[in-house]
Amino acid sequence: MTSSVQKTGAGGYPKVRRMKFRFGEPEPMTKYYAGDDIVLSHLVALLSAAFPPGEESFIRSVRRFADQITDPVLKKRVAAFIGQEAVHGQQHGSLNEQLFALGYPLPRFVSGRGDLVQRAERLAPPAAHLAITAAAEHYTAVLAARVLSSPEIQELAADPEVRNLLNWHALEELEHKSVAFDVYRSVGGPEWLRIAIMSVLYVFTIPVVGLGVLASILADPPAWQPITVTRQSYRLIRGPIVRGLLSEIQVYLKPGFHPDDVDTGALLRQWQTELFGADGALVDRVR
Repeated sequence: MTSSVQKTGAGGYPKVRRMKFRFGEPEPMTKYYAGDDIVLSHLVALLSAAFPPGEESFIRSVRRFADQITDPVLKKRVAAFIGQEAVHGQQHGSLNEQLFALGYPLPRFVSGRGDLVQRAERLAPPAAHLAITAAAEHYTAVLAARVLSSPEIQELAADPEVRNLLNWHALEELEHKSVAFDVYRSVGGPEWLRIAIMSVLYVFTIPVVGLGVLASILADPPAWQPITVTRQSYRLIRGPIVRGLLSEIQVYLKPGFHPDDVDTGALLRQWQTELFGADGALVDRVR
Protein backbone atom coordinates (compact mmCIF):
# COMPACT_ATOMS: atom_id res chain seq x y z
CA MET A 1 0.00 0.00 0.00
CA THR A 2 1.32 3.44 -0.82
CA SER A 3 2.12 5.89 1.94
CA SER A 4 -0.47 8.55 2.74
CA VAL A 5 1.99 11.01 4.22
CA GLN A 6 1.46 14.45 2.78
CA LYS A 7 2.78 17.86 3.67
CA THR A 8 0.04 20.20 4.76
CA GLY A 9 -0.12 23.60 6.31
CA ALA A 10 -1.04 27.01 5.05
CA GLY A 11 -2.33 26.41 1.54
CA GLY A 12 -1.64 22.63 1.70
CA TYR A 13 -4.08 19.93 0.74
CA PRO A 14 -5.44 17.68 3.49
CA LYS A 15 -5.34 13.98 2.62
CA VAL A 16 -8.63 12.08 2.46
CA ARG A 17 -8.10 8.58 3.85
CA ARG A 18 -10.90 6.01 3.61
CA MET A 19 -10.53 4.31 6.98
CA LYS A 20 -11.96 1.13 8.46
CA PHE A 21 -11.40 0.70 12.18
CA ARG A 22 -11.97 -2.63 13.95
CA PHE A 23 -13.70 -1.77 17.18
CA GLY A 24 -14.13 -4.71 19.52
CA GLU A 25 -11.62 -6.88 17.63
CA PRO A 26 -10.01 -9.19 18.48
CA GLU A 27 -10.98 -8.52 22.10
CA PRO A 28 -14.41 -6.99 22.88
CA MET A 29 -14.46 -3.45 24.21
CA THR A 30 -14.97 -3.11 27.95
CA LYS A 31 -17.73 -0.84 29.26
CA TYR A 32 -15.33 1.78 30.64
CA TYR A 33 -12.79 1.45 27.88
CA ALA A 34 -10.67 4.47 28.92
CA GLY A 35 -8.69 2.60 31.55
CA ASP A 36 -11.81 1.93 33.69
CA ASP A 37 -12.30 5.69 34.02
CA ILE A 38 -16.07 6.26 34.08
CA VAL A 39 -15.94 10.02 33.49
CA LEU A 40 -13.42 9.93 30.65
CA SER A 41 -15.23 7.03 28.98
CA HIS A 42 -18.52 8.97 29.07
CA LEU A 43 -16.79 12.14 27.82
CA VAL A 44 -15.29 10.38 24.79
CA ALA A 45 -18.61 8.62 24.13
CA LEU A 46 -20.54 11.90 24.28
CA LEU A 47 -18.11 13.65 21.92
CA SER A 48 -18.17 10.70 19.55
CA ALA A 49 -21.97 10.79 19.48
CA ALA A 50 -21.87 14.50 18.64
CA PHE A 51 -19.40 14.15 15.78
CA PRO A 52 -21.56 12.69 12.97
CA PRO A 53 -24.24 15.44 13.03
CA GLY A 54 -21.57 18.03 13.81
CA GLU A 55 -19.38 17.03 10.87
CA GLU A 56 -22.40 17.13 8.56
CA SER A 57 -23.18 20.65 9.74
CA PHE A 58 -19.59 21.77 9.16
CA ILE A 59 -19.75 20.40 5.62
CA ARG A 60 -23.02 22.23 4.90
CA SER A 61 -21.63 25.51 6.26
CA VAL A 62 -18.75 25.43 3.79
CA ARG A 63 -20.82 24.19 0.86
CA ARG A 64 -23.15 27.17 1.22
CA PHE A 65 -20.27 29.32 -0.01
CA ALA A 66 -18.85 26.95 -2.63
CA ASP A 67 -19.91 29.12 -5.55
CA GLN A 68 -18.15 32.15 -4.04
CA ILE A 69 -14.73 30.49 -3.74
CA THR A 70 -12.58 31.56 -6.67
CA ASP A 71 -9.11 30.50 -5.50
CA PRO A 72 -8.37 27.07 -7.08
CA VAL A 73 -6.09 26.07 -4.19
CA LEU A 74 -8.79 26.84 -1.63
CA LYS A 75 -11.32 24.93 -3.74
CA LYS A 76 -9.14 21.81 -3.52
CA ARG A 77 -8.61 22.27 0.19
CA VAL A 78 -12.38 22.59 0.70
CA ALA A 79 -12.98 19.37 -1.25
CA ALA A 80 -10.44 17.58 0.96
CA PHE A 81 -11.97 19.11 4.11
CA ILE A 82 -15.39 17.79 3.10
CA GLY A 83 -13.95 14.36 2.36
CA GLN A 84 -12.15 14.14 5.69
CA GLU A 85 -15.16 15.31 7.68
CA ALA A 86 -17.41 12.78 5.94
CA VAL A 87 -15.09 9.89 6.86
CA HIS A 88 -14.85 11.20 10.45
CA GLY A 89 -18.61 11.00 10.75
CA GLN A 90 -18.70 7.48 9.30
CA GLN A 91 -16.02 6.08 11.59
CA HIS A 92 -17.39 7.73 14.72
CA GLY A 93 -20.74 6.25 13.72
CA SER A 94 -19.13 2.80 13.79
CA LEU A 95 -17.69 3.49 17.25
CA ASN A 96 -21.07 4.75 18.40
CA GLU A 97 -22.68 1.44 17.45
CA GLN A 98 -20.23 -0.32 19.77
CA LEU A 99 -20.92 2.19 22.53
CA PHE A 100 -24.68 1.75 22.15
CA ALA A 101 -24.21 -2.01 22.50
CA LEU A 102 -22.18 -1.47 25.68
CA GLY A 103 -25.10 0.38 27.23
CA TYR A 104 -24.11 4.01 26.83
CA PRO A 105 -27.29 6.14 26.83
CA LEU A 106 -26.30 7.89 23.62
CA PRO A 107 -29.48 7.29 21.59
CA ARG A 108 -31.41 9.71 23.80
CA PHE A 109 -28.71 12.35 23.24
CA VAL A 110 -28.43 11.96 19.47
CA SER A 111 -32.06 11.19 18.63
CA GLY A 112 -33.36 14.08 16.57
CA ARG A 113 -30.12 16.00 17.01
CA GLY A 114 -29.47 16.13 13.27
CA ASP A 115 -32.91 17.62 12.59
CA LEU A 116 -32.45 20.13 15.42
CA VAL A 117 -29.09 21.21 14.03
CA GLN A 118 -30.53 21.70 10.55
CA ARG A 119 -33.44 23.76 11.89
CA ALA A 120 -30.97 25.98 13.75
CA GLU A 121 -28.92 26.34 10.57
CA ARG A 122 -31.95 27.59 8.66
CA LEU A 123 -32.44 30.32 11.26
CA ALA A 124 -28.80 31.41 11.29
CA PRO A 125 -27.29 33.67 8.64
CA PRO A 126 -24.87 31.70 6.43
CA ALA A 127 -21.91 33.79 7.62
CA ALA A 128 -22.74 32.99 11.25
CA HIS A 129 -23.00 29.28 10.45
CA LEU A 130 -19.58 29.37 8.80
CA ALA A 131 -18.14 31.37 11.72
CA ILE A 132 -19.40 28.67 14.10
CA THR A 133 -17.61 26.04 12.03
CA ALA A 134 -14.37 28.04 11.99
CA ALA A 135 -14.55 28.47 15.77
CA ALA A 136 -15.35 24.79 16.34
CA GLU A 137 -12.42 23.83 14.15
CA HIS A 138 -10.16 25.86 16.43
CA TYR A 139 -11.47 23.91 19.43
CA THR A 140 -10.82 20.60 17.69
CA ALA A 141 -7.36 21.70 16.53
CA VAL A 142 -6.38 22.67 20.08
CA LEU A 143 -7.64 19.34 21.43
CA ALA A 144 -5.96 17.47 18.57
CA ALA A 145 -2.59 19.04 19.35
CA ARG A 146 -3.00 18.04 22.99
CA VAL A 147 -3.89 14.46 22.09
CA LEU A 148 -0.89 14.07 19.81
CA SER A 149 1.67 15.87 21.97
CA SER A 150 0.86 14.38 25.39
CA PRO A 151 2.11 10.88 26.30
CA GLU A 152 -0.24 11.05 29.30
CA ILE A 153 -3.28 11.52 27.07
CA GLN A 154 -2.09 8.69 24.84
CA GLU A 155 -2.10 6.41 27.88
CA LEU A 156 -5.58 7.53 28.94
CA ALA A 157 -7.17 6.04 25.81
CA ALA A 158 -6.53 2.49 26.97
CA ASP A 159 -8.56 0.71 24.27
CA PRO A 160 -6.09 0.44 21.36
CA GLU A 161 -8.59 0.88 18.54
CA VAL A 162 -10.27 3.86 20.19
CA ARG A 163 -6.80 5.36 20.55
CA ASN A 164 -6.15 4.68 16.85
CA LEU A 165 -9.38 6.46 15.93
CA LEU A 166 -8.59 9.46 18.12
CA ASN A 167 -5.04 9.77 16.77
CA TRP A 168 -6.21 9.60 13.15
CA HIS A 169 -8.99 12.10 13.80
CA ALA A 170 -6.60 14.43 15.62
CA LEU A 171 -4.09 14.27 12.77
CA GLU A 172 -6.69 15.23 10.19
CA GLU A 173 -8.05 18.03 12.36
CA LEU A 174 -4.57 19.56 12.24
CA GLU A 175 -4.35 18.99 8.49
CA HIS A 176 -7.51 20.98 7.77
CA LYS A 177 -7.56 23.32 10.79
CA SER A 178 -7.55 26.52 8.70
CA VAL A 179 -9.82 25.53 5.80
CA ALA A 180 -13.17 26.79 7.15
CA PHE A 181 -11.40 29.89 8.51
CA ASP A 182 -9.90 30.63 5.09
CA VAL A 183 -13.29 30.20 3.43
CA TYR A 184 -14.78 32.62 5.95
CA ARG A 185 -12.14 35.22 5.16
CA SER A 186 -12.28 34.66 1.41
CA VAL A 187 -16.02 35.40 1.28
CA GLY A 188 -15.70 38.55 3.39
CA GLY A 189 -16.82 37.22 6.76
CA PRO A 190 -16.57 40.12 9.22
CA GLU A 191 -13.94 40.00 11.95
CA TRP A 192 -16.38 41.20 14.61
CA LEU A 193 -18.74 38.27 13.90
CA ARG A 194 -15.89 35.75 14.02
CA ILE A 195 -14.83 37.04 17.44
CA ALA A 196 -18.42 37.34 18.72
CA ILE A 197 -19.23 33.74 17.80
CA MET A 198 -16.14 32.43 19.56
CA SER A 199 -16.89 34.61 22.59
CA VAL A 200 -20.20 32.79 23.00
CA LEU A 201 -18.67 29.35 22.45
CA TYR A 202 -15.83 30.21 24.82
CA VAL A 203 -18.31 30.82 27.64
CA PHE A 204 -20.70 27.94 27.05
CA THR A 205 -18.84 24.99 25.50
CA ILE A 206 -17.16 23.51 28.57
CA PRO A 207 -20.23 23.91 30.87
CA VAL A 208 -22.52 22.38 28.23
CA VAL A 209 -20.18 19.44 27.66
CA GLY A 210 -19.81 18.99 31.42
CA LEU A 211 -23.58 18.87 31.89
CA GLY A 212 -23.84 16.41 29.00
CA VAL A 213 -21.31 14.09 30.64
CA LEU A 214 -23.16 14.35 33.96
CA ALA A 215 -26.48 13.51 32.28
CA SER A 216 -24.87 10.56 30.51
CA ILE A 217 -23.47 9.22 33.78
CA LEU A 218 -26.80 9.66 35.57
CA ALA A 219 -28.48 7.65 32.81
CA ASP A 220 -25.97 4.81 33.29
CA PRO A 221 -26.79 3.00 36.58
CA PRO A 222 -23.46 1.07 36.80
CA ALA A 223 -21.73 4.47 36.80
CA TRP A 224 -23.52 5.62 39.96
CA GLN A 225 -20.35 5.65 42.04
CA PRO A 226 -20.24 9.17 43.55
CA ILE A 227 -16.82 8.96 45.18
CA THR A 228 -15.18 7.43 42.12
CA VAL A 229 -16.87 9.88 39.73
CA THR A 230 -15.91 12.86 41.89
CA ARG A 231 -12.29 11.73 42.05
CA GLN A 232 -12.15 11.05 38.30
CA SER A 233 -13.81 14.39 37.49
CA TYR A 234 -11.20 16.22 39.55
CA ARG A 235 -8.43 14.30 37.82
CA LEU A 236 -9.88 15.16 34.40
CA ILE A 237 -10.14 18.87 35.19
CA ARG A 238 -6.61 18.98 36.59
CA GLY A 239 -5.16 16.76 33.88
CA PRO A 240 -3.68 17.38 30.42
CA ILE A 241 -6.97 17.38 28.53
CA VAL A 242 -8.63 20.31 30.31
CA ARG A 243 -5.85 22.11 32.22
CA GLY A 244 -4.96 25.32 30.38
CA LEU A 245 -7.42 24.59 27.57
CA LEU A 246 -9.23 27.92 27.71
CA SER A 247 -6.02 29.92 27.42
CA GLU A 248 -5.26 28.14 24.14
CA ILE A 249 -8.81 28.69 22.89
CA GLN A 250 -8.64 32.36 23.85
CA VAL A 251 -5.98 33.23 21.25
CA TYR A 252 -8.75 32.94 18.62
CA LEU A 253 -10.30 36.10 20.07
CA LYS A 254 -7.35 38.26 19.05
CA PRO A 255 -8.10 40.53 16.07
CA GLY A 256 -6.18 39.32 13.04
CA PHE A 257 -5.69 35.80 14.39
CA HIS A 258 -5.18 32.96 11.91
CA PRO A 259 -5.10 29.24 12.82
CA ASP A 260 -1.69 28.84 11.21
CA ASP A 261 -0.32 31.33 13.76
CA VAL A 262 -0.20 28.26 16.02
CA ASP A 263 2.62 26.19 14.56
CA THR A 264 1.70 22.51 14.55
CA GLY A 265 3.80 21.63 11.50
CA ALA A 266 6.39 19.47 13.26
CA LEU A 267 3.71 17.61 15.22
CA LEU A 268 1.74 17.06 12.03
CA ARG A 269 4.72 15.64 10.13
CA GLN A 270 5.66 13.39 13.05
CA TRP A 271 2.22 11.80 13.23
CA GLN A 272 1.75 11.56 9.47
CA THR A 273 4.84 9.37 9.47
CA GLU A 274 3.92 7.42 12.62
CA LEU A 275 0.43 6.63 11.39
CA PHE A 276 0.71 6.54 7.59
CA GLY A 277 4.39 6.27 6.69
CA ALA A 278 5.82 3.12 5.08
CA ASP A 279 5.60 1.29 8.42
CA GLY A 280 2.80 3.42 9.84
CA ALA A 281 0.59 2.08 12.60
CA LEU A 282 -2.62 2.67 10.62
CA VAL A 283 -1.58 1.81 7.07
CA ASP A 284 -3.64 -1.39 7.26
CA ARG A 285 -6.72 0.58 8.33
CA VAL A 286 -6.82 2.48 5.02
CA ARG A 287 -9.25 0.88 2.61
